[in-house]
Amino acid sequence: MRTLSRTVLAASLVGALAVGLTGATANARTSEPVDGASGIGDPYWPLDGNGGIDVASYAISHRYVLATKRLSGRTRIELTATQDLRSFSLDFLLDVSKITVDGERAAYAKTDGGHELRITPAQPLAAGTEHRVVVTYADKPGRHGYAGERNWLARSREVVTMNEPHMAPWWFPANDHPLDKALVDVRVQVPRGREVVSNGELKGREVGKRWTTWHWRADEPMVPYLAFFAAGDFAIEKGTHRGLPWLVAVSELLSPRDQRASMRLMKRTPEVVAALEKDLGDYPFSVVGGLTTGLAPGFALENQTRPTYPAVGGSYVSLVVHELAHQWFGDDIAVQHWRDIWLNEGFASFMEWRWTETHGGRSGAETLRSYYDGVGAGSGFWDVVVGDPGAERVFDPAVYGRGAMTLQALRNRVGDQVFWEVLRTWIREQRGGNGSSAEFEALAARVSGQDLTSFFQAWLRTPEKPAATADNGLV
Repeated sequence: MRTLSRTVLAASLVGALAVGLTGATANARTSEPVDGASGIGDPYWPLDGNGGIDVASYAISHRYVLATKRLSGRTRIELTATQDLRSFSLDFLLDVSKITVDGERAAYAKTDGGHELRITPAQPLAAGTEHRVVVTYADKPGRHGYAGERNWLARSREVVTMNEPHMAPWWFPANDHPLDKALVDVRVQVPRGREVVSNGELKGREVGKRWTTWHWRADEPMVPYLAFFAAGDFAIEKGTHRGLPWLVAVSELLSPRDQRASMRLMKRTPEVVAALEKDLGDYPFSVVGGLTTGLAPGFALENQTRPTYPAVGGSYVSLVVHELAHQWFGDDIAVQHWRDIWLNEGFASFMEWRWTETHGGRSGAETLRSYYDGVGAGSGFWDVVVGDPGAERVFDPAVYGRGAMTLQALRNRVGDQVFWEVLRTWIREQRGGNGSSAEFEALAARVSGQDLTSFFQAWLRTPEKPAATADNGLV
């Protein structure tokens, strides 16, 4: 497991010896302060994330006016400096009016096309010290774009913050990369009579004459893009299944027929989780659920504890399987870098195959063979390097389909019992952290006791159709 927090822990111990983690002091510094990097080091999106900081938590407090699509509020960020810092950045697109660091006003500027919020505190931050940053802002998020994306999904009666790989910078300042998970607490004030749904558990609701404030909190750290809120008119149902609390919501923008179908589908969430647990072990979070939006996003997303869906009808249980499988693969175990995306999408797609196999449909081996025989060698499907597809093809269908094929081929190669031991060992050893393709490949070889070098080379790093051999899991 590789996580930023392990690096931070070592730095924090050094800082604790120097200053007791009480804040930045000149005596704690052993080198000249630097400007923290504007990116965390991901080659696909060099401005994603930031250097020199590790975020522990976000406390987001907003007012959102549905009619005007205007968002205002502030975010309190608890972070640790991992370097001696003169300044540091957060990823944020909205207009800012004030920033404080440890209660003192800080200077700030927008850089790199408005995506980077560069903050210069009154005093430099010493490596290993903890700090509280408060950013105050107000803007219309729909005005902004980044990396060719315009991700604010809103109408005058509903909004939902769902997108990947980027969403956080449109509504809260973040260290926006999977390497930095943090706790997220969300309060959103909306006109009275409207509902707000977010990650985790509803902690409270304050109803005033004109406004209602909804308070949601997730118990487990999450990647910034997996944090979300939706506001509008929603039908909400909840319960407990085998000790796991669940809450689902369906937009009332949908037709009555679509509302009924979507609610039936959402209420299958506990059933799907129970089926996934048989193969993968315990569900990794304290609550579960889902939300169907009326805004026609054209995709679903694995927001942590509460995936969001388009209205697709009650028969699309495979979509629910996919997004809930992501709670293990993508949420609990996040990617190390975005090139490792097949560990999310290939695994979730394979679990769809597994659902079909265990619910009266064709086996995973039959599905693999159907894909293999049905897609010609000259197809663009085989041109994608699944283990490193590039930013432009990070969500290419081949990442999903060929990623799932890789897992079923591995299952064929090492045998069913060993294969599931590989997956469960991966989940156990990487739990709560990040994982890379190289780490998974090494683990598969270790658990199976087989040399899988040529196997993974053929499936993940060769832009051509794998040969139909036993070594490739195809005979």
